[in-house]
Amino acid sequence: MTLMSRFFSAALLALTAICVAQSQQAAQAAHQWESEIKKFEEADLKNPPPKGAVLFVGSSSIRLWRTLERDFPAAKVVNRGFGGSQIEDSTYFADRIIVPYQPRLVVLYAGDNDLAAGKTRDRVFEDYKEFVNKVRQRLGDVRIAFISIKPSLARWNLVDKIASVNEMVRKYASKDKRLIFIDVFPAMLGVDGKPRPELFIEDGLHMTPAGYALWKSIVAPYLKEK
Repeated sequence: MTLMSRFFSAALLALTAICVAQSQQAAQAAHQWESEIKKFEEADLKNPPPKGAVLFVGSSSIRLWRTLERDFPAAKVVNRGFGGSQIEDSTYFADRIIVPYQPRLVVLYAGDNDLAAGKTRDRVFEDYKEFVNKVRQRLGDVRIAFISIKPSLARWNLVDKIASVNEMVRKYASKDKRLIFIDVFPAMLGVDGKPRPELFIEDGLHMTPAGYALWKSIVAPYLKEK
């Protein structure tokens, strides 16, 4: 074997090892939510959600949206937000908490936990595209909406990365009529250009009823039948 061949072989092995490690890390991270996913499945057996609904999925900003059904009475909605999850977690569990419901619209909110965990903006954007690809593979051309990553008091240090990911998703979605970008970012800022305190509870991250009322007003027009 020549020196060049040995070099390429070593490089290939290293790349394979990195890919395997990343896959294992993703699986391990997702498994921390297994108990929550099982609770969804157990609830579905007792009271199956309607087919053709609007499915909300993602992190705790969705999980804690306890007025979701009341906020959108004209639409059949299903809430499958879980934990402090990241985008890749929703992708990992899509076959269990998205696909079985055959929704007419999937609404995803996630991304700020990803950035807070140290992921780059490019990685978060790639995770979003992987989510779209997996859902499309299973459900065809179902419409997929992404609620922009929100600005928050607790994670204001990430605002540049948040804005960057939002812009990447916005541009990507603009090229596909079945992808929707719902921008809540500007409305959550005050006249000083910073997050409005009244929209957040004490932790500066999760939202008050006023925060959800704002989201309701912005999201509602996108839930209409097409």
